[in-house]
Amino acid sequence: MTESVVVRTATEADVPGLRAVADHFRLLGRWPVRPDFLDAERNFGTVVVGEVNGTIAGFGATLPRGKITHLGDLFVLPDRQSSGAGRMILSRLLPSGAPMITFASADLRALALYVRCGMRPRCPLLYLSRPGSGRGSARPSQSRPAQSGRVAGARSGAATGPALVRPESDRFAPGARDVDAAVALDAGISGGERAETLGWFAGLPGVTARAAASGYAFVRVAGDKAVIGPAGGDTPQDCVEAVLEAAGACSGADSVEIAVPGTHPLLPLLLDAGWRIDDQDTLMTSEDFLRLDCYVPHPDLG
Repeated sequence: MTESVVVRTATEADVPGLRAVADHFRLLGRWPVRPDFLDAERNFGTVVVGEVNGTIAGFGATLPRGKITHLGDLFVLPDRQSSGAGRMILSRLLPSGAPMITFASADLRALALYVRCGMRPRCPLLYLSRPGSGRGSARPSQSRPAQSGRVAGARSGAATGPALVRPESDRFAPGARDVDAAVALDAGISGGERAETLGWFAGLPGVTARAAASGYAFVRVAGDKAVIGPAGGDTPQDCVEAVLEAAGACSGADSVEIAVPGTHPLLPLLLDAGWRIDDQDTLMTSEDFLRLDCYVPHPDLG
């Protein structure tokens, strides 16, 4: 029997089916309560569902960052992955000729699919955690840019290097204007403006924006877990300092998570401090629009 595949923009009536797919792939471990990143994608980006024989079998979602399209999700249930739904969802989501970015899983079919859409592998995206912290919610490698980050709060003075050292003063301490400052810095460092998305994120319980003149970091604490990102700086040193300050500020969390590009100077610093690599994706872009040594993405929001 020939399978009937329909791909369309998600509606409110599709939310239960969409979330059933998300639950199958355990995507919401970092989001114990709503609103969550799926709500953000529906509110600020584009969410597309794929129906096979009248039942939702997968979905994809993007978030805009200025002219950049961040592909945050592409998931198709295992028994429907040969239906063509994934390719159809992707062709509906990704703009032709515009800059794109995604975090591709280890699924080789996904890597090939993203390359055919115009993206190229740039570097590993590594998920780190502090020794003794829980693994969190690892996302299985399916036809999706799996984003299973694990970061650790840096202990004071633990991560040092000849040029990249933790500052003595807490110049990134959060203040009343730090959300606006962080949003403005992010627009230049991450490749594009996303004031609505980050404004929503900053308004969630447990989220703090930390900013200085040349660096910023968002931190979200939910229960006993903390996630750092997005974060960045005008220089690699600025980014390192912002992240280490943010990590030190959530040292009481049992699990602190971060996603670090493999080319970033943070990686050897954290590993030398005893942190571990728990998972890996491939950071893919259509163009070289990111300074990968100056930016640390959020595992779910890009």
